Amino acid sequence: MIAGCSRDPNVRKEKYFHAGAQYLQAGNVPAAVIEFENAIQIDPNFADAHYQLAQCYLHESNLTGAYQELLRTVDLQPQNADALIDLAKLLLDARKFPDAHDRAAAALAARPGDFQAQLLLANADAGLGNLDLSIVETQNAIQLAPARPDGYVALAILQNKEQKFPDAEASFQKALSVNPNFLPARLLLGDFYQQQKRWPEAEQQYQAAIAAAPDNPGPRIALARFYVAQGRQGDAESSLAQAKSAMTNDPAGYRLLGDYYIGEGDAEKALAEFASLSEAHPQDLGVKRTYVQLLMQQGRNDEAGALNDQILKSNPVDIQAQITRGELLGRGGHLNDAVSALQDAVKAAPNNPVAHFYLGVAYEENGAPDRAESEWKTAVQLAPSMIEAQKALATQAIQNRDWGALAAIGNQLILTQPHSPLGYDYVGLERFEAGDQATAEMNFNKAMEVAPADPAAYIQLAKLRLVQKRPADAAKLFQQVLTQDPSSMDALEGIVFMDTQQNQAPQAIAAVRAQIAKSPNNSAFYVLLGQLLLNSKDPAGAETAAQKAIDINSDNLDAILLLAHLEQMRGAVDQAASAYQQAMQKHPNDVRFYFELANLEDSRGNWQQAEKLYQQALLIKPEDPELSNNLAYLMVEHGGDKDAAMSLAQTARRGLPNAPITADTLGWAYYYQGWYPSAVSILQTAVKDSPNVPTYHYHLGMALQKTGDSAHAKQELERALELHPSPEQASDIRKALGQTSGG
Repeated sequence: MIAGCSRDPNVRKEKYFHAGAQYLQAGNVPAAVIEFENAIQIDPNFADAHYQLAQCYLHESNLTGAYQELLRTVDLQPQNADALIDLAKLLLDARKFPDAHDRAAAALAARPGDFQAQLLLANADAGLGNLDLSIVETQNAIQLAPARPDGYVALAILQNKEQKFPDAEASFQKALSVNPNFLPARLLLGDFYQQQKRWPEAEQQYQAAIAAAPDNPGPRIALARFYVAQGRQGDAESSLAQAKSAMTNDPAGYRLLGDYYIGEGDAEKALAEFASLSEAHPQDLGVKRTYVQLLMQQGRNDEAGALNDQILKSNPVDIQAQITRGELLGRGGHLNDAVSALQDAVKAAPNNPVAHFYLGVAYEENGAPDRAESEWKTAVQLAPSMIEAQKALATQAIQNRDWGALAAIGNQLILTQPHSPLGYDYVGLERFEAGDQATAEMNFNKAMEVAPADPAAYIQLAKLRLVQKRPADAAKLFQQVLTQDPSSMDALEGIVFMDTQQNQAPQAIAAVRAQIAKSPNNSAFYVLLGQLLLNSKDPAGAETAAQKAIDINSDNLDAILLLAHLEQMRGAVDQAASAYQQAMQKHPNDVRFYFELANLEDSRGNWQQAEKLYQQALLIKPEDPELSNNLAYLMVEHGGDKDAAMSLAQTARRGLPNAPITADTLGWAYYYQGWYPSAVSILQTAVKDSPNVPTYHYHLGMALQKTGDSAHAKQELERALELHPSPEQASDIRKALGQTSGG
């Protein structure tokens, strides 16, 4: 009989269910999840188990899982008021107001007179814009439970929206008369007074909230934000230092000061604070992790690695530390090791979106964009709200000019993150590229509406204004961004572009100098100034600007490239080569230095060394069109492998299908193979697109000569001479002309 009971599925599922309930009550949520899942496996229609599993997911902030389990619960038990209420809350948080309204109404029908259901219905109507109805429904909720302060707070919020400020204040005060220690009422009343610019009363409410809940970090954060809004940073810092002293055993409390420094962008104080916290709380891995990230942001990767290794030593299966290890390996140029470490992290935690994201980053840096894209897509599937993964996919789509993919990313972001400007920016850019200016503008305006301080939409709208021949409006938008963010490179580049297009180089230089005065530590601004001065035939000024950029940021690669280029221009070729080599050692995965050094070596006749540098760069960034093009050309010019040169030239043409230089290289490779008609066809494209390049005419003349078209060959070769080629090339052209004439 006992054996029979143990095999009875109803007995077994109840056993699992009760075990899960005990685990959940004890706070052991992972164990509870296992037990409830076991019960559901026996009986997929076990509604109570689905509901309790939803509670577990809510505890873990797994909102997707909770939503799915609550849906299953109400499918099985349509009158389950608790499940309907929880579902309505999730829908409200997701701003799905019609669905939230329906679920709240169903909960109220299932349990008439329920305060929570009534209040949720009111909130849903408020979200739908039915404020008058929402106020009536909130008043109904208050009548159901006049001793509950949250009803009065909800009413106060609605009254404040309708600008019925005396009524709103009275409702807040009523909530506090019911429960003087009800924190939402204190904090929201403080916010209300701050909105009304009643500063002393606002501060009084925040202080009262702290007194009511001295161990709760929320009121202290609110007070600090109030001080910051008043420009009283010293008071904010002091109040958070007091919180740290008062909450020495609560991580949420003793971290407040350090988190404040991070929010203020004070890297030096943040580093010092978290160094101190890491020492004072050696068992707090959260503090250590933040300290590691701060060290990484400052480029102190060795220190970050040592601290991260401590975390792994104490807990070898710490996924976040494993991910950080992979990221640090990548930063150190150990790309294969980074990929391997992050692959291990993904194997250990296949559902961790952060692991997939950083594995994608490692693949991208290792020259495997397809695998990077796959990992980022997995990260987005696991966490649709993961902005960084979406941005990586969007950046890749923009680089590939895959506007359909960009629009898809933008539309998904609009659905999952309607209050983020990114989705509207991406859809707007796709519409801009498609020539749909009206829809593009609508999306850019929407992005500015949801995030007035975000510069991207202003920049894109300014570019649209340029296309619309409205330069004054474009300049105004660029300037608006610079007013909000004096260090915006995109906005300053926009203004410089407008000036240079109108041949106003002095005006562009003056604009950059003016912005440098407002943002004197912006290394990128000095690089831009240097480039403008170089174009204005002021190499000495350009060199001064480039050196200043490096003084501010020794890792500014654009500045290093500009300075080396200037050295090369003034004949200091050895110094330029040395600068490129030093930069390559410090940044072994940046192919720009290989590219520039290869060009330099080629220019001084060291073509074998140039070929070797291009090959090294292609190992880092396979199928790069510029690298492929230059290596193919060198191989053709110096009798290298015909098939390899052809393959490289074709790769370059695929990557840069509209560039005359890749057409010339591919045509010259055809010539090298003896495929003369094909060479003529594509070299004609190069000449048509860039008619003033002597090399293109020379190559076309040579190909025409091989096809027997001497007359046209002579025309092209003579045109090549008219365009003043190099002395060496001029000699080759005259020789070819002699052969053509003789023919």
